[in-house]
Amino acid sequence: MDNFVCLVCGFVYDPNEGDPENGVAAGTPFADLPADWTCPVCGAPKDQFGKE
Repeated sequence: MDNFVCLVCGFVYDPNEGDPENGVAAGTPFADLPADWTCPVCGAPKDQFGKE
């Protein structure tokens, strides 16, 4: 699974870690994140992320 980086702040979403503080379990691919998921650091929407 690929990591995705926030183009606004540089946060890296690692699917192996997920985003447990926001209800995303480890092992969740970026494509499977909810449509309303946002960067946990700066709040940018999913369309502001690119493959690392």
